[in-house]
Amino acid sequence: MIKKILIANRGEIALRLIRACKEMGIATVAAHSVADEDSMPVRLADESVCIGPASSKASYLNMVSLLSAATITGADAIHPGIGFLAENAQFAEVTKEHGFIFIGPSAEHIRVMGDKITAKQAMIEAGVPVVPGSEGDITSTEQAQKIARQIGYPVLVKAAGGGGGKGMKVAHSDAELEEAIGLASSEAMACFGNPSVYIEKYLSHPRHIEVQILGDKHGNVIHLGERDCSLQRRHQKVLEEAPSPGLTPELRAYIGEVARSAAEKLGYYSAGTFEFLYEDGRFYFIEMNTRLQVEHTISEEITGIDLVKEMIRVAKGEKLGYTQKNVRFHGHAMQCRINAEHAETFIPSPGRITDYVAPGGFGVRVDSHVYAGYTVPAHYDSMVAKLITKADDRAGCLARMKRALQEYAVLGINTTIPLHQRLVKAPAFVAGDYNIHWLEKEFLSEPKAAAPETSAAA
Repeated sequence: MIKKILIANRGEIALRLIRACKEMGIATVAAHSVADEDSMPVRLADESVCIGPASSKASYLNMVSLLSAATITGADAIHPGIGFLAENAQFAEVTKEHGFIFIGPSAEHIRVMGDKITAKQAMIEAGVPVVPGSEGDITSTEQAQKIARQIGYPVLVKAAGGGGGKGMKVAHSDAELEEAIGLASSEAMACFGNPSVYIEKYLSHPRHIEVQILGDKHGNVIHLGERDCSLQRRHQKVLEEAPSPGLTPELRAYIGEVARSAAEKLGYYSAGTFEFLYEDGRFYFIEMNTRLQVEHTISEEITGIDLVKEMIRVAKGEKLGYTQKNVRFHGHAMQCRINAEHAETFIPSPGRITDYVAPGGFGVRVDSHVYAGYTVPAHYDSMVAKLITKADDRAGCLARMKRALQEYAVLGINTTIPLHQRLVKAPAFVAGDYNIHWLEKEFLSEPKAAAPETSAAA
């Protein structure tokens, strides 16, 4: 039985979790840093506890503080949200050891899938196609060069324990590979405390396709379709849509079943995401995220399934309320990530929001924790909102997104709203003809037109 949940996160995802809990009749505790004491999650939670100063290391990454907060408030469970400790196997273990329910997968699944080398090996055993490359981490430059010659240049050097584009370098020759290994390893050590790297074939024009799965502790697993997350800058997602405009119904059914079957073989439970590169009719597994994704919203929109509520029910030991045959896909959904950054230079823009007007109307959803008068802190991720639209088809969804972006007003700081206003009008995007390199190498390198006249362009 879960009566009270400690929310071990901040921002829009903390608010998303609180809203789901309120609808389920579950009390919430907002664990927050000093910098977030005036945040919307703190205002709307049933209780709040300050867990430390602004620094993430001293607050949202402080396991002792989080467990203490759960203890003194009498929480039954902890939801790690997205980022911070959401994919930390040790946190999942100590949460359970201290008598709390961890709302997420098992520590073992987090550990195995958190290391890209062991994850790749697990997928090979489960019959999932993977990108050609090294079978384990690279132990010498000579070994790496031999593998690179076998699979063919260019190759991608990747951090074994990384994510978010950190510890990734492209090499086109033996000489470049030696340098790339050193740079990627150093960056991986600095960011993740693990210098291990491996190499994979670098695909020239793939799409980034991911499949949302959901499993319970009784062996039942379903998938909620795929999302196209190819619009990226520096390996960070900018806009996502579901379903992908680049897949046929047959390919869509195939990759959904591949992911569902693999999760079933793993005995996986809770929400999770399989990520693939898709090029020339073939899929290649790249990683699995053992948590809720930022873009889970669009999977919810096309299926009508509340992933947060299902995660909580699974953590309580309940069976899924759906079989794969019960999952019905309808319409098209898109999500724009609105960041507190300059729309052209991408320089972070923390500060006080002087005015805030969110778009609305049929088929528009805004997941955000900000409001007029709120000060965006400089200590965390720059995302301040997620703008989601849903319609019966892609054209209608896109038209709705264009309209919603024109309505959106965030004043006092710079945001990426003007970037999205340009992006949704780009001919290649309108046609659905893009890949993971298009945004950075083509769209962002184009001459900038004058910004549209709208109150949203802060």
